[in-house]
Amino acid sequence: MNKIILLLFFLTNFAGIDVKQDQIIARQGQISFFSYTSVENIEARNNQVLSIIDLSKNEIAISMLMQAFVFKKSLMHEHFNESYIESDIHPKATFKGSIIDFDPLLEGEQTKMIKGFLEIHGISKEVEIKTTIQNTNGTYALAGEFEVAVKDFDIKIPPVLTSNIAKTISITFRFEYQPYEK
Repeated sequence: MNKIILLLFFLTNFAGIDVKQDQIIARQGQISFFSYTSVENIEARNNQVLSIIDLSKNEIAISMLMQAFVFKKSLMHEHFNESYIESDIHPKATFKGSIIDFDPLLEGEQTKMIKGFLEIHGISKEVEIKTTIQNTNGTYALAGEFEVAVKDFDIKIPPVLTSNIAKTISITFRFEYQPYEK
């Protein structure tokens, strides 16, 4: 009789729980970009990037507010948001994709490709990104670097300023994930 009561207790208390143990989250991921030209280098960093990985499906999603990029010069911040990214119209950038052949149970470092869609400035483009994933006792860190072409995301640069902004922007990222809790 006691075994039946114990079994009923477990079934009623745990059967309906929506366990999110396969999801991990980075609430303060870091993304930076760098544009090199002979006139002036442009650098910015965003430490308010949200990312979630579903380990059971190897799916990743990233979202960031464009206004959260920090520049060395306030005028660069203003031009970036008002003239190029138009963050009042396109307030965030997103990425949704899959980590190819990733084994979340494997301890240590894995180098994997992430395939998915990067959306910036309202334009979505399929990309492949090489990333390093470090698993230390179930705590994950993901880092990498890739480049995007400004023209691919319909970002208009006035002809008089084309020498001030590189045609290709280098993007660096790092996320440190924790178990997802509501």
